Amino acid sequence: MKAVRFHQYGDPDVLRYEDVDLPVPAAGQVRLEVAATSFNPVDAGIRGGGLQGPFPVALPHTPGIDVAGTVDAIGDGVENLAIGDKVIGFLPMAGTGAAAEYAIAPAEVLTSAPSSVPLADAAALPIVGLTAWQALFELGQLTAGQRVLITGAGGAVGAYAVQLAKNAGAYVAATASPRSADRVRAAGADEIVDHTTTDVVAALSEPVDLLLNLAPIDPEEFAKQATLVRNGGTVVNTTVWMQAPSDEARGVRGLNVFVRSDAGQLADLVAAVDRGDLRIDISRRIQLEDLPALHTEAAQGAVSGKVVVLTPNA
Repeated sequence: MKAVRFHQYGDPDVLRYEDVDLPVPAAGQVRLEVAATSFNPVDAGIRGGGLQGPFPVALPHTPGIDVAGTVDAIGDGVENLAIGDKVIGFLPMAGTGAAAEYAIAPAEVLTSAPSSVPLADAAALPIVGLTAWQALFELGQLTAGQRVLITGAGGAVGAYAVQLAKNAGAYVAATASPRSADRVRAAGADEIVDHTTTDVVAALSEPVDLLLNLAPIDPEEFAKQATLVRNGGTVVNTTVWMQAPSDEARGVRGLNVFVRSDAGQLADLVAAVDRGDLRIDISRRIQLEDLPALHTEAAQGAVSGKVVVLTPNA
């Protein structure tokens, strides 16, 4: 089969589109005929070697944490899936990924794919949808009637965070650059602040219950924005190299997101997609052989939104 792999850590040019032996599922695993994976910034971090501590991958390594595909073979002990099932999942961060024609997945991380969208497009959902859900509701404890500020809402996670917050009955203020403002508006934001020209703190007239940061902003600016959070509110942060600011005197909690795979939550997101309550957001689609070039684009800061990577099976 064809796969994209790197045999050593380094810049995007270490990625190779090459022939690889077809994998065989072990007990508790299934093999998927992959329709698509997607690009996530953590893929570049792992490839570059800077995340060997938390994610010690074996070389050569195939990236691709999101997967959408069809069950092709089943290992011992798997009873909840059958050959031909169309599924999606968030694969183990340190395991072999889905940037290949076939991939191995633990059965427990998979859930049925949405029926209302093409299977390949569903690869855009798992990690970003779960990140948004866990940030807003597990950590942020967002409820109807509350106000949330989502910074960096024009990114891949932001499109889902805005939709999920609105679906929950919250008032959503969001920061976005001009190139992504229309996408954020389409996701349902009530108020959009152009952070490239406007002081975010000055622009908001009322405090918020939750500040969700999705952007690599300056820590001083982050701390300034945290003053917008009401007493007893919460700051949630997805940029793990920077700690979310807390304010004990005001009872403001600062929490960092470490997203985890959760098939039950993912099934709920799929149900929302099929009800028409959640729109899968894709900025573009590329072919598997073009994944190394996409890593180069990402290193130059030229990737916006969620990119789906199609295999020859799609």
